[in-house]
Amino acid sequence: MINKLVHPVSSRKTIFLFIFLILTTFGFAQNKNTIQIGTVDSIFSKVLNENRKVWIHLPKSAQNTGFGKQKYPVVYLLDGDGHFSSVVGMIEELSEVNGNTLCPEMIVVGITNTNRNRDLTPTHSDVDLPFVPKNLSEQSGGGEKFVEFLEKELIPYIDSKYPTAPYKTLIGHSFGGLTAINILTNHSNLFNSYIAIDPSMWWDHQKFLAETQKKLASKNLANVSLFLAAANTMDAAMDVVKVRKDTTVFTRHIRSILDLNDFLKQNKKSNLNYQYKYYNDDNHGSVPLIATYDGLRFIFEFNQLKLSIPEQINFNKAVFIKIEKHFEEVSKHLGYKVSVPENTVNAYAYQSLSKKDMDLAGYLFKLNVTNYPNSPNVYDSLGDFYEATGDKKNAIISYEKVLVLDKNFPETKGKLEKLK
Repeated sequence: MINKLVHPVSSRKTIFLFIFLILTTFGFAQNKNTIQIGTVDSIFSKVLNENRKVWIHLPKSAQNTGFGKQKYPVVYLLDGDGHFSSVVGMIEELSEVNGNTLCPEMIVVGITNTNRNRDLTPTHSDVDLPFVPKNLSEQSGGGEKFVEFLEKELIPYIDSKYPTAPYKTLIGHSFGGLTAINILTNHSNLFNSYIAIDPSMWWDHQKFLAETQKKLASKNLANVSLFLAAANTMDAAMDVVKVRKDTTVFTRHIRSILDLNDFLKQNKKSNLNYQYKYYNDDNHGSVPLIATYDGLRFIFEFNQLKLSIPEQINFNKAVFIKIEKHFEEVSKHLGYKVSVPENTVNAYAYQSLSKKDMDLAGYLFKLNVTNYPNSPNVYDSLGDFYEATGDKKNAIISYEKVLVLDKNFPETKGKLEKLK
């Protein structure tokens, strides 16, 4: 389903609007009877000799007729069928809702499972009760083939079909977190950033943990980010201090994560951009939600646009220059050019229009057309600008362009009827 972008406010409304209100009015229409957050795609893997389904979410600004110049970072999400809706909701909230720029708008690729025990275990493990019974042991150790599938098949397929930018993030929980640490260690450049949530670092009698520490000791991980999360998987009588002295099998999970964190904190030579967080009030099952949120905030800390209240209320050309410089810095972090988001430009353009600053309003509306030429919304908004300035001819041209891109775009037909 294609979502339609609705401009924030009619140009006829010249009353001054507080900037927060403007930003919150930027929204999208949905089909009358459904609300969709993604679609199902699939690829046949020669490496794994099976068909693999992936769940795809595109940012709302990409859900117009065709893809324009805008490209998006990609989040690859392990156990996608379990975490897709929550991660998509978080990313939308942090990047699109209420004018938030806490992370970029991103494509989400949820990788569903066919044989989780095979794909998300990097090495074979002998029976290791109670964690690894015989059937798990027999299936284990397909992690490297799964990484080959990601690197040689899935990622190239996603890049060929969707408007992807080079920046990629991998999120994994439990065995998925184990996989994230394996890829960080042995395929370091496959992703730019990693969120490893309560990873199963006890794997293979902790041999994998020891091998990971050995390999990472000599790795240069500059320009790579890792957020590591640990849940409270201890009995009530335990805490993170007491548990270190425990030797029972039941605390091996959290002790392994604590050991990994100790190593990563001490290994400054790697230049890894690293943050660790322990969640005392969350268990293994509940921690993915809050840890993903914190991980995204950490990794994309550079993305947030910070303007003072006076700058937001008294927006002018100088403030917009500041905004452009901010996204130049964001571009440096992400490794490619990032334009000022369409919704940000649109909001400030309407604010300028309401204040009768026609030069700045016109500049901003036209900038959005240049940066987002496949978005019906930018032409609808430009049409509002021309109508407000009395330029009936160009207003009609702009509104007609909207209907070429999306014949069902809200309100535009009515605007054209009034002008003709």
